Amino acid sequence: MLIRDYIDTGCEAGSYDDIRSYEELKNKFKIHIPENFNFAFDVVDRYAAEKPGRRAIVWCDDACERIISFGCLAKETNKAANFLTALGVKKGDAVMLILRRRYEFWFFLLALHKIGAIAAPATNMLLEKDLVYRNNAAGIKMIVTLDDPHLQTEAEEALSASPTVKHLVTVGPDRAGWTRYRSACFSETFQRPEGKEAAGNSDIMLLYFTSGTSGNPKMVLHNFTYPLGHIVTAKYWQNVQDNGLHFTVAETGWGKAMWGKIYGQWLSGSAVFVYDMLSFMPRKLLEKIWRYRITTFCAPPTVYRYLVKTNLKKFDLSSLRHCTTAGEALNPEVSNKFTEMTGLEIREGFGQTETTLIVGTFPWMKVKPGSMGRPAPGYDVDIVDGEGRSCRAGELGEIVLRLDGGHPFGMFSGYYNDEALTREAFSGNIYHTGDIASRDEDGYFWFSGRTDDMIKSSGFRISPFEVESVLQQHPAVLECAVTGVYDPQRGQVVKATVVATPGYELNPALARELQDYVKLQTALYKYPRIVEFVDELPKTISGKIRRGVIRAEEAAKNIGSKVMEITKNIRPRPRKAILDDRKTGKPAGLIDPSDPAYS
Repeated sequence: MLIRDYIDTGCEAGSYDDIRSYEELKNKFKIHIPENFNFAFDVVDRYAAEKPGRRAIVWCDDACERIISFGCLAKETNKAANFLTALGVKKGDAVMLILRRRYEFWFFLLALHKIGAIAAPATNMLLEKDLVYRNNAAGIKMIVTLDDPHLQTEAEEALSASPTVKHLVTVGPDRAGWTRYRSACFSETFQRPEGKEAAGNSDIMLLYFTSGTSGNPKMVLHNFTYPLGHIVTAKYWQNVQDNGLHFTVAETGWGKAMWGKIYGQWLSGSAVFVYDMLSFMPRKLLEKIWRYRITTFCAPPTVYRYLVKTNLKKFDLSSLRHCTTAGEALNPEVSNKFTEMTGLEIREGFGQTETTLIVGTFPWMKVKPGSMGRPAPGYDVDIVDGEGRSCRAGELGEIVLRLDGGHPFGMFSGYYNDEALTREAFSGNIYHTGDIASRDEDGYFWFSGRTDDMIKSSGFRISPFEVESVLQQHPAVLECAVTGVYDPQRGQVVKATVVATPGYELNPALARELQDYVKLQTALYKYPRIVEFVDELPKTISGKIRRGVIRAEEAAKNIGSKVMEITKNIRPRPRKAILDDRKTGKPAGLIDPSDPAYS
């Protein structure tokens, strides 16, 4: 493994495993950052030269599998780099990758690293409106997608309003207007750029869109040193094994993929397992863990909630050594149940798209179900009150990162094309996470909620503003407020509280029409599963909607266990059925309940 070359544990030279306590990890661990570090050349190509047969990726879907060695990976990456440069991609250009969990994602991501271009991963659930904003905000030059006809149609429809996009590329079959990637047509060698053409440590390597509570998604930038920050994530939190096989469930369009599907795992000597599933089915996921002998596993709490409702005794999970979770708070009952059923403790962690692991439950620490753990090395983490004072044990406050000692390794560089927002983020040498927590007498952090109105559902971060903006375009909506409602499976679900335009009948058909409308206008996971019609919304004197009042009323009504009368019998319709209706002109809100799409 190559981790030895990049860390200093403060212990015996070269003995990366000599850390024996959390205190040693926090106080002695350091990362060496070489000049002009490039993960693709310095890690992947080095493995390919020294151990070409070593496993890098074990990939499968429900029909086939592919095991990719580092030798093969380096060649495929070079082919992709030559393809990209042939189409004019150069250092600093932004390329959007919408490849779900296809193995080509790794080829193109690493190829962009080699060129010094900017990789902008995105989810395949984006629609035309989402793509237009992202294309223009980031100056996207090329979009690379898998062979998903609906996704590709959305990309085509966004093209006329996206002047910077010069090429649409598919890794699937030929499609009119698209360039098909054929790897066999390109050389297996790619020369490392030199001089001004070479990427430096401070250059932009990765761009992720992350939703805020108002306005459009922010563009989070990471430079070429970012992969080294995930050594802590992989080695000391996920506890990946040398020559092991690590499985992080995340799709590549989300920042969590960088936490668990490439950087820290390979630096620590573990291969990564990728299951390109079309939908989450607990039984199939467990079968993959059993068949491929997964050694370490990381998934959002939603996955664990479903797993503990499955008969785990039917599956041989004896290969598993460590399990971790992040993305939202894990219910202690779920954690305890999983441990009871498997004998494995779930180690929680906390971080953001803007960071690597900030807080975690590390190997030498007692697991406290429901706690995120303690601060990670490299980060000066505190919990402060509204006046900026450090909170006492048991007192709620905001999690902040103190930057007086310098910029933590792995932390983002700033927000793309937004100097004002970047200055605000680092103002006063304090970075505000926007998350509320407390800590106990042992220094363990306990998550409580958000300072803003962000909704977290099944691991997805959803901005109320984005959903409200879509709903507000429907003629039946006079005004609305979107909030998160507790759900035992998803953590939260999206609820829309709607004041209807006069003249509309308030019934389940209208509620379903609004749901379908949102599905057609933005990513599917954002649609409101609950729609409540009200006469007016609570507001401040200045006219701002008070979402906090709505949430408080929800809690009082225990809305998480019962849906409002207006929508409790509505069964969500598949997006394909809605799209088919759009083509035929059939009104979305007037579908026959006997329609087989409901079954």
